[in-house]
Amino acid sequence: MNRESTEQQIPSSLIDRFNRRINYLRISVTDRCDLRCVYCMAEDMQFVPRSQLLTLEELFRVGKSFVDMGVRKIRITGGEPLTRRGVMQLFEALGELQGLDDLTLTTNGTLLGRYAQALKDAGVTRVNISLDSLREDRFRRITRIGDIHRTLAGIDAALKAGFKRVKLNSVIMKNRNDDEIHDLVAFAEARGMDISFIEEMPLGDTGDHDRGELYYSSQQVLGDLQRRYELLPTTETTGGPARYYRIDGSDTRVGFISPHSHNFCEHCNRVRLTAEGRLLLCLGQEHSVDLRRVVRANPLDDEPLRRAIIDAMEIKPKGHEFDLTAKPVLFRHMNVTGG
Repeated sequence: MNRESTEQQIPSSLIDRFNRRINYLRISVTDRCDLRCVYCMAEDMQFVPRSQLLTLEELFRVGKSFVDMGVRKIRITGGEPLTRRGVMQLFEALGELQGLDDLTLTTNGTLLGRYAQALKDAGVTRVNISLDSLREDRFRRITRIGDIHRTLAGIDAALKAGFKRVKLNSVIMKNRNDDEIHDLVAFAEARGMDISFIEEMPLGDTGDHDRGELYYSSQQVLGDLQRRYELLPTTETTGGPARYYRIDGSDTRVGFISPHSHNFCEHCNRVRLTAEGRLLLCLGQEHSVDLRRVVRANPLDDEPLRRAIIDAMEIKPKGHEFDLTAKPVLFRHMNVTGG
């Protein structure tokens, strides 16, 4: 069979064995970060040698192959993606892809003061910024080494750049920052931003951080907010797992990402590419395919890469089974997975 006839069989959409359409790819460009958030990584992390990471050109090849097969949203993650040297080249290349409707970024905000306008010019549509506390001392405890003023300046830069939407991501932990839920929503609303509250993912050993003890469910956050706000359920979506409410009389949406209390696997539409080139078919399972091997074995031909992606749909599991009390948790840290 010649190459042309083989390529004609490449599908225009990716469907897994549970008939879920995969149209969302998250690409981690690095496992490195300039913060050390307690729920994401250990304080003394061992990072992947740079030689093992996909090059920016290889990352683009994978992204383009997914877009060729129906992916319409790509999110760039890390670690902190903006610490990857030359990463703007990847944003610029992806931003030119025909058929890609949504190019987004998840960041801790520390480098947005430098990159926000360039990201907007490259075609980035939306930005998610992690912010778990508005208190300087508490922010430093949660991030271990962070300076909140850099993140706040990054938020201002993102708003000034004029992205389609800027959203905050907040991980709420019992007796750590659950008393700031109202303050975080008020901060977002005052700036015309959305905010999502995320239940902590049990990925990797992060030291003395007891996830079971600190767990604060989405339902608890929602209950806290309903004592002050009238929240209206909405069917709006940004293509991810968040369930959204609108604050009555406001443009601000409040989202909830609830891997424990409101499993979102039934409608899962996403896969993740690690910075090393592993295609993770599920956030909470280890099912994966080594795309780095395929890319490097075929440097001038994307056909084997597309075929490997298609075949990977057959091992995408039905869902995860997160358990905060189970030992051991998945050893793969969130910064390795792609936050």
